[in-house]
Order: sequence, then structure tokens, then C-alpha cells
Amino acid sequence: MRFGASTFVWTSPFGDDRLSLFGRVAQLGFDRVEICIEDPALVSPDAVAAAAADAGIGVLVCGAFGPDRDVSHEDPAVREAGIDYLRSCVDIAHGVGSRLVAGPMYSATGKARLLPPAERRQQWEWAVESLRRAGGYAAAQGVTLAIEPLNRFETDLVNTVEQGVRLCEDIGADNVGLLLDTFHMNIEERDIGAAIRSAGRHVRHVHTCENDRGAPGSGHIDFAGVFRALDEIGYDEDVVIESFTPEIVEIARAVSMWRPLAPDGDTLASEGLAFLRDCHARAGAEIRS
Repeated sequence: MRFGASTFVWTSPFGDDRLSLFGRVAQLGFDRVEICIEDPALVSPDAVAAAAADAGIGVLVCGAFGPDRDVSHEDPAVREAGIDYLRSCVDIAHGVGSRLVAGPMYSATGKARLLPPAERRQQWEWAVESLRRAGGYAAAQGVTLAIEPLNRFETDLVNTVEQGVRLCEDIGADNVGLLLDTFHMNIEERDIGAAIRSAGRHVRHVHTCENDRGAPGSGHIDFAGVFRALDEIGYDEDVVIESFTPEIVEIARAVSMWRPLAPDGDTLASEGLAFLRDCHARAGAEIRS
């Protein structure tokens, strides 16, 4: 299992002017850096790949899904813009050697409406159709799409692992699976370990942070149970710490981060990594015994 950190811990938006961050992330002991593509024009795949190689660190790609990138929107032009954005993310992923593009790509983050059942089904069908097309494009470049269920306050479409599995099965593409995030699962799942086990082969990526979006190990999430469940389903890919810097006003407002959760990004990342590595080792020893 490899451990990564999201650039959101330190900066937003990520672009070529932030490539010096890769060396810091590597020095903190991470195997991967996950870059969020808020503006594709700011990211040059060749430059990112070269900086990652110099730092000796791998790269993962995560998307950012605002209202103009909504693949389940009632306006076909907006849906098409969302698919085009996903294609751009796939191109970047292919160029930097990322095995995936991850994120809540089925809708615009923050869109939460109490829709009648017929309208909700239509929104779902638009998401399925759009992500099937985006998945086909990604498959041609050897890239996986990892769909992230979000908690009820951030989306009205896919909140639970069960819903995420159903969406993947409706899309029906081998390279489309799930990104599971402990922050969102802590809100929506009655049993996080059971939810992970129920997702099984659909799990393609994992995000970790605490119940308050702080460093893993600083709150009440049962990470030992998380690692036991991941081991049971045979997951041996990347586990990424995703938190956010409150110094960026737009990001702080978007994720409702009204107070700092650590003295700085380096502290959050390093303490979280030490905890996750220890927790993973102890869970593995427990399983082997």
C-alpha cells in the first residue's frame, strides 16, 4: 500500500508554479502527491512529470467539479462541458502517469435539492450516460475513473457507498470504480468497515482524514477497522490524506472550514502519515495473527 497527500493540504489552485511542493511532500515521507485540477490550463503534464521524477514521487489526479462541469445538469451544453473537463483531466493523468482521475464527477459539488423521484431518476440517468462516455475516453488512455460519494450536505445524488456501487454498475465499465473518503463515510455510513467490504472490487482509491477533516488519528474514526476492511477486499493501492488549507478563502468557504485543524499543512500531513503507517502495520499484524 502506498500513501499520498493532496495538494489541497497546502495550496489552491494547483499549477506549474507550485511544483516545488513535490520535494516537500516526498521529504515528509509520502509515496504519492495528488494534484487537484481546478484549472487545466495551469497544469503542464510534462512539467509535472519531470518535477515528480526529480522528487522521486508518484502523481495522482483529482478533479474539481463546479456548476459549469455538471455532467448530470438539465442543460446538455453544461453536461458536455463537464465531459470535456473530464477528458482534460484524463489527458493530464495520462501525461503524468496517474492511474486514475478521482472525485465526485457525477454532479456539481454543493448541489443539494429535494427533487421529486422522476427528476432524481433523470439526473441519475444523465450522470450514467455522461460518465459512460467519459469512462470510454479514459479507458482508451489506460486511466480509471474513481467516483466519490459525498455527504448529504455537499450533494443530493450519491451519498452512500451503496449508491456509489449502483452508479458504477449502471455505468457498466471495467475502468469506472469508487473513491471512498473516510470523512464522508463517517457522516453517511452506519458501519464504515461494512461499507468498504460491500464495495469490494469497486474500490479504486481511498481518501483519509478525520471526522473534522483534520489529520488521521486526531479524531474518532476507526482507522484500524478501515485498514482491516481494505485488507479483506484485497485493496493494495493508494491511501491519500485529503484536507484543506483554511488560508485559501474560497476553499475554506466551499468545505466549511472555519478554523485551522493543525498549525500548518506540513504538521497535518506528517502527523497523519505517521499515524496511518502505524495503524496499517498494526492492522496487518492483527490480521496475520
